[in-house]
Amino acid sequence: MTINLTRFDLTTLRLFLLVVDGGSLTAGAASFGISVAAASKRVAELESHVGQSLLERSKRGITPTAAGRTLQRHAIELVGRLEKLAVAMEDHQRGAGGHLRLWANTSAFGGFLPSLLAVYVKAYPDVVIDLEDVLSEDAARAVSIGSAELAIIGENTLTDGLQSIVCHTDDLMLLAPATHALARRKRVALAQALEHNLVALGHATSLTRHIAAAADAAGCRMRIRVQVRSFDAMSRMVASGLGVAILPRAGAAPHAMAMGLRLLPLEGPWVQRRLLLAMRDRQQLSGPARAFVDLAERRAGAASRS
Repeated sequence: MTINLTRFDLTTLRLFLLVVDGGSLTAGAASFGISVAAASKRVAELESHVGQSLLERSKRGITPTAAGRTLQRHAIELVGRLEKLAVAMEDHQRGAGGHLRLWANTSAFGGFLPSLLAVYVKAYPDVVIDLEDVLSEDAARAVSIGSAELAIIGENTLTDGLQSIVCHTDDLMLLAPATHALARRKRVALAQALEHNLVALGHATSLTRHIAAAADAAGCRMRIRVQVRSFDAMSRMVASGLGVAILPRAGAAPHAMAMGLRLLPLEGPWVQRRLLLAMRDRQQLSGPARAFVDLAERRAGAASRS
């Protein structure tokens, strides 16, 4: 059977990637913004074009067949290249000096990323920057399917098929009101911190999962009283007496100073947390993305030597 390449359209390939990534037609259709029936019709037509089954359906959801995995691999590359082409044409239209598509987690936005971007923008003032503040898993997934070139994620995030470098290392600290029972301690053990109610980011964030893993290893249980979406909101909840919080030093220090809170060192190797800069292939990055990676790597190296 000769496969007619003109039968492959970008819209259906994008949909196929979302269905595989979401593990169901329902999830893929929702992400794409079409009905399940329309998604099913497009996938069926795609399978008819290639003459093979691309998806295996079971009670646990949808997984790609061997042919589906091959299509997925090539579709990711094709969609990613077309995304770059579209961005490059938009840049020419606007007279911009390139495009940086970066998705990052809350720890990056609340800590080192703004200052890093300030240095980057000074060196590359004509580059247009697209930023998304998302969960680490969503950022890594965006790179995998070509929606972003770079992702800053927690090191406990799955990065199947992606390359990564360490772009930032920070110590986790305990943030508490100045009148709190732990506020006068020089250092605090995790077990002591977890005797008190916590203010935290959502359960799905890499930071909260990191703390939960440390708690499990220590035989402790987290008591999360309030879940919020930013370091600023966490600090305000702590200032209001709703609990203590565990935050990276860089993200917590400005809020502690502004709100009169105590920032206390925590004990144990688990307190050192690394963030990764993930990409599909460093050699294939656009010029703006490659420049950002080089800058992040230099600054991380300088910080480790200081």
